[in-house]
Amino acid sequence: MNPQNREKILVGMSGGVDSSVAVALLQDQGYEVIGATMLVLKEECRNNKVEQEAKAVADRLNIEHVSLHLEETFDQRVIQSFIAEYLQGRTPNPCVLCNRIVKFEELLQYAISKDIPYIATGHYAKVEEKNGRYLLKKSESKTKDQTYVLYNLKQEQLAHTIFPLGEYNKDKVREIAEKYELGVASKPDSQEICFVEDNAYGKFIAEHIDSDILPGNFVDTKGNILGQHKGIYYYTVGQRKGLGIASNKPLYVVDVDIEKNEVVIGDDEETFGNTLTARELNWISIEKLEKEMKVEAKIRYGAKEAPATIKPLEDGRVEVVFDTPQRAITSGQSVVFYDNEYVIGGGIIE
Repeated sequence: MNPQNREKILVGMSGGVDSSVAVALLQDQGYEVIGATMLVLKEECRNNKVEQEAKAVADRLNIEHVSLHLEETFDQRVIQSFIAEYLQGRTPNPCVLCNRIVKFEELLQYAISKDIPYIATGHYAKVEEKNGRYLLKKSESKTKDQTYVLYNLKQEQLAHTIFPLGEYNKDKVREIAEKYELGVASKPDSQEICFVEDNAYGKFIAEHIDSDILPGNFVDTKGNILGQHKGIYYYTVGQRKGLGIASNKPLYVVDVDIEKNEVVIGDDEETFGNTLTARELNWISIEKLEKEMKVEAKIRYGAKEAPATIKPLEDGRVEVVFDTPQRAITSGQSVVFYDNEYVIGGGIIE
């Protein structure tokens, strides 16, 4: 790329090693990089260290840095959606929603407003163009691949997105951070949802709703009462810890019944199922699902892909039938469909 005619790219910078290395790699490729830190938590909840570390890396690499205030958008479209889903007895994945409507939608809108043609993040994934469509492809590092949380990206977003880390594994990324003396090479990965402290979902919901949380019954799969729960928002399908029920064998949450205010408890084998329906589908490698298709499907970020058949339903939803039963299919989570290395699409589990 001609240095006199360098293309601009806006990189989302979180202050972590991945986004910092993404900046360095794009600089090496000849782009004029502008760093952008998206501030999504309100001041009283925000860790200002994130902004400071991102700015320090930007200074180190001698690039322009801006902070984007997206607190209201994040609160209304991610946090409030998260709460509403839990109130319906579902277990949402806010990172999927945040990626599409905050990290990519808002980042791209800002870039376009500044005549910047591309955006980038430190996600481990790849984008390819083929036959007029932009495809989402797994990263070289299968242990770090993040295509599951990116399945909801639209064609317009993918068309303007570059993932510099798609060819690297985490060890190599940390090595590059050391080489450029970015000061974040040994920084640990963030594991928790950014707005929920200590992964205490139930406590978070209780603090953010006006009504009282009502206790109800733990029941077995036959309806027998086993004890009393402290509020359905504290429980999710497949959960074992924190039930507080005395038993001589492990017990798991099998279902959450919002209408009866009951949490259904059973053996581990009772958490398995082989069929689900999905709504709010987003297709990437295809325009839409017109007929039955064999795929590999993944029902949560940490799950393995499993062979399945997807079938279109008349109302735009999709039925997914797995070849073998899957553990803890959870309403509100995402199911993502793959064809080898490529993401076909995905949706929200009903």
